[in-house]
Amino acid sequence: MSKKVVGLAICAVLLTLSFLAEAQQPKKEARIGFLVPGSASGYASLTDAFRQGLRELGYVEGKNIVIEYRYTEGKLDPLPELATDLVRLKVDVIITASTPDALATKQRTGTIPIVMAVSGDPLGSGLVASLARPGGNVTGLTSIASDLSGKRLELLKEVVPRIDRLAVLGNPSNVLTASTMRETEVAAQALQVKVQIVEVRGPDDFETAFQAAIKGRAVALIVLPDPVFTGQRRRIVDVAAKSRLAAMFYTKEFVEAGGLMSYGPNFSDLFRRAATYVDKILKGTKPGDLPVEQPTKFEFVINLKAAKQIGLTIPPNVLARADKVIR
Repeated sequence: MSKKVVGLAICAVLLTLSFLAEAQQPKKEARIGFLVPGSASGYASLTDAFRQGLRELGYVEGKNIVIEYRYTEGKLDPLPELATDLVRLKVDVIITASTPDALATKQRTGTIPIVMAVSGDPLGSGLVASLARPGGNVTGLTSIASDLSGKRLELLKEVVPRIDRLAVLGNPSNVLTASTMRETEVAAQALQVKVQIVEVRGPDDFETAFQAAIKGRAVALIVLPDPVFTGQRRRIVDVAAKSRLAAMFYTKEFVEAGGLMSYGPNFSDLFRRAATYVDKILKGTKPGDLPVEQPTKFEFVINLKAAKQIGLTIPPNVLARADKVIR
């Protein structure tokens, strides 16, 4: 075999290896859509967790990725328009932060991969065919876990044993509220607690909702998961304290904002883990082949300042079980 032929063969092999290497690497500058049903300030810690997850995988904003942020400022109405905008930009991946924005995005694209940083029930809402094999263009993480509603009420009852009437704050516009409400009612019935359902559809409804809870003689409050509530957490916390209601929330961000207690998945961990899905998709994995993951980290957080503000003493045995105590 001549030297020329050998040289050409070597060049062909090197060229093939080069193409294979490039196929396994993400684009030089990936464009990621980030759709959040809240405000930039309200989701700051969760956005930071997502960016931290990206950095851990070698993606740095402004160097090899561009993130297109879209915020609804606590309202669900803008979701269709903002989702359409991201689709029009032809981003490589779209990150969503709740079930409503994932649904709005899926209705507008069947090709762009959608990664749920958080979703209450992706199976029940029709976002995926199954958790193990999602199919289609949607995958990611879910906050759903067994008996969260019962656990929240049990902890609340330990802190306030005299609870006989409980207000449950929920958004009827959220497709998951009905099922979560039923779970809470079942848990309340087992503990002989009467439930008063208080509906909030938007930021303007909070004052009226809390007035209804007080009128109904509720002594405690459970706030159901909802993206509108997440974006309005400081306002909810303030009104709950003003109403002197012992409140249980679904994420620690409420307690860090001055709320009494929270029990639920670590949402920062979910957003950080969402970055691993982005990485795999940018490297060629189909979203439908990536199983939807359930939460692995849960947190029970107590704010003693909030307890003192409403004249409540937290039992030592409950404090001992808290993952974090704000003093």
